[in-house]
Amino acid sequence: MYKIFGYECRRLFCNRFFAGFVLALLFYGWQVLNRVTILGVSHTAPFSPWSFGDYLSRMLPLLWAGALFFLTFFTSAAERRRAALTQAAPVKPSVYGLVRCCAALTGTALLSLAAAVLAAVFYGSLFRWQDWGSLVLPGLLTLVPPLVFALGSGWLLGRLRAWLIFPWMLLPVLLAALPLPEALGLWNGSLFAKRPLELGILDPAFSLPGEAIAAQGILLLAGAALLAAGLLGKRK
Repeated sequence: MYKIFGYECRRLFCNRFFAGFVLALLFYGWQVLNRVTILGVSHTAPFSPWSFGDYLSRMLPLLWAGALFFLTFFTSAAERRRAALTQAAPVKPSVYGLVRCCAALTGTALLSLAAAVLAAVFYGSLFRWQDWGSLVLPGLLTLVPPLVFALGSGWLLGRLRAWLIFPWMLLPVLLAALPLPEALGLWNGSLFAKRPLELGILDPAFSLPGEAIAAQGILLLAGAALLAAGLLGKRK
């Protein structure tokens, strides 16, 4: 199983697409940090959880697209033609699907980590600031639920029709242009801009309304359920 995982990871990471995507991600992230985040969000410090969350919400469309691109390695027409060979291997299809899911999750985590490390380098080099622990909660709440949902929903769409993954990559871009309710404000970052002003104090401690936390929890559970459904579907 570990050999299969290593093989799938090499397929995802040892190619020009992954290298090019990481470079594009880092370039875009550096532009956001230098042109938007450096000013701070709603009178908060550039390195506050609010400004960091806003930065990650701006990175989310690229991270979402990267997560879905990983799935195209497993849902393409060429990959389906190879399915006859993989099914003949002495490994249960459900286990093989689980390994691929773990490889896609690993790739998505690496992209997210690259975005976070870029911010850490920016904060450290420019402000000599190193209180990284205060950024963990906004980072997890902003990225984990939507990216798990991206993989779960993308896995399901890719099994239905491989091409459906590509228009699905545009969802965060569309949501960013819509006036979302407060519960969904982490999708487009509007909550990071509005919440500090609503609290009425300068640079307030990080907190989110209960409905926003509940919405992220539902999104995370939905993504996990879709991933599980995809693995069960492989077993049949």
